[in-house]
Amino acid sequence: MTQQVPQVPPTETVLTGVRNFRDVGGLPTTDGRRTAFGRLYRSGHLAHATAEDAAFLAGLGLHTVFDFRNSADHRLDGYDIELDGVRNVSIPLTDPADGAEFWRLVRDGSIEQLRSILAGDQGSERMIRMYRSTILDRTAEHSRVLHALAEDSVPALMHCAAGKDRAGLSIAVTLLAVGVEPEAIEEDYLKSNDLHRRYKVKRADTSEAGMSSEVMELLNPLFGAESAYLAAAFAAIEENWGTTDRYLAEGLKVSPETRQRLRERLLDQG
Repeated sequence: MTQQVPQVPPTETVLTGVRNFRDVGGLPTTDGRRTAFGRLYRSGHLAHATAEDAAFLAGLGLHTVFDFRNSADHRLDGYDIELDGVRNVSIPLTDPADGAEFWRLVRDGSIEQLRSILAGDQGSERMIRMYRSTILDRTAEHSRVLHALAEDSVPALMHCAAGKDRAGLSIAVTLLAVGVEPEAIEEDYLKSNDLHRRYKVKRADTSEAGMSSEVMELLNPLFGAESAYLAAAFAAIEENWGTTDRYLAEGLKVSPETRQRLRERLLDQG
């Protein structure tokens, strides 16, 4: 049998006004194939993209940009730039009212207030709950994304604010649907911790005290990618549906035919 030669990944481009951008190509599947380059991308929001960033993104041949932010995110960071010929699809994966007071304290709270909501494991535990609830409560949204990708939306870019949590889970669900190995999904997810990719923490108090090492340590569970978060999402699938196949078929209403179209669109056909 002739061994398939792996695709050569494109040179990674670091954009000026868009954090955490990358091509989700080259990831191995359980049957020995790989995700194709140039089909699926992920990033933080596009609201602050420079003209050079926009030119690069326009050159990718994108069909659709999926924005998983909510109205509160849009008020904070702004709406995405428009790319000629690219469809922008808004699918909020969180309710702007959910945790509004919590996130107000993250931005504006004193060190005492931050300690009260984040000390110990409170920050990590909140993120784990969010990952689980996004899997359990947003099946309709994830179903919509997968059906769109299977129909006509590739090449596609998925993003939220930081490109880590909501986009990270949507990318993970998509990769599960085409059979990517869970370890490879985790490896890609953890790339969001790279220094040049991380979301810039926004605080009203930008003084030395307001951005102290203790403040950053308290906030880190919220702005970092942790294996435990993704593991909690995978555990929620297993606990509620038993297998990935049942999650996709029963939870997301994705038929075998739709999964096959996803594989044809997102996997290397060489």
